[in-house]
Amino acid sequence: MSTSRLPADIVKVAPGTPLREGLDRIVSGHTGALIVLGSNPELDEISTGGFTIDVPFSATGLRELAKMDGAIVLSSDLSRILAAAVHLSPAASYATSETGTRHRTAERTARQVGIPVVTVSASMSTISLFAGDGRQVVPRPDQLHDRAAQALAAISGHRKRLDESLERLTTLEVHDAVTLRDVAHVAQRFEMTDRLADEVASYVTAMGADGRLAALQLRDLVDDLTPIASLLHRDYAPAGVGAETLAFVALANLDDHELFDIVLVGRALGLPVGLHLDSPLSARGYRQLSSIPRLPPGAVGRLVAHFGDLTAIYAASAPELGAIEGITPAMAGLIREGLAHIAEHTLSI
Repeated sequence: MSTSRLPADIVKVAPGTPLREGLDRIVSGHTGALIVLGSNPELDEISTGGFTIDVPFSATGLRELAKMDGAIVLSSDLSRILAAAVHLSPAASYATSETGTRHRTAERTARQVGIPVVTVSASMSTISLFAGDGRQVVPRPDQLHDRAAQALAAISGHRKRLDESLERLTTLEVHDAVTLRDVAHVAQRFEMTDRLADEVASYVTAMGADGRLAALQLRDLVDDLTPIASLLHRDYAPAGVGAETLAFVALANLDDHELFDIVLVGRALGLPVGLHLDSPLSARGYRQLSSIPRLPPGAVGRLVAHFGDLTAIYAASAPELGAIEGITPAMAGLIREGLAHIAEHTLSI
């Protein structure tokens, strides 16, 4: 699956952190640097020379030590500078596409010892993070803000189309006219929105203290999507698939191109073999019943277990609803009123 998410270790060099302040000082000074963000026995085996200092971390100290050749080694919690001017000799057997000595050493070291390594390029004035098998050029704060703003705007558009798809699905459920195609379209919208949300979350992490506003905007846009997706999963999941299974989880295995293929999305939902996009489906009723105010969650499960699907629940009279264990006459009236309101609303959209 393709993705634009930034690596998790990007938080270590986020704006507002002491390390980022030190890195920005190095960039401003037009010098390079090779900094290992932690230490372990594997790193010791490929390290020679240099000197041990083991002093509290400071941005100015990092800047001064970067004037010397060799690597700077920090503690894993980034609170101390352990050594400087260290010569690193990672195995040449680790393939690298980097051409510069500093970047080549950083990539091989990160891969061999499993510790993130940061480089500062004196010629390009860029900061790069090597973690695992990947390299990420660390975006500037203004670049992160622009990317987050663009992604939030995209999420807002996707969320609008998702809400429209959900309203259409509700209308079809009221008329018992849902097909696999309709459910697949909704699932597709959920996955697209979720991927964009993950991308924004990585930008928020990389923005550090500057990401608070973007984090609040993201929460407003997507916080309610997980419970809605869970209810849809319970409405349409094949028999025998537990409610604890994550909704639409198989869609994460599709790459971005495949996600636009509604046939592949339909197959990924895991519905019985033999169904085609125009095959009819019946909602169990969890989503619509859960939208009725003041209706206890336990009552929803009892209604679905007794009637089997949403169409039967719509057809039930108040006395039939009240005959179910735990459903009081007042609650039965509440259910009838809530379903009637949903049905009326579908006629106005």
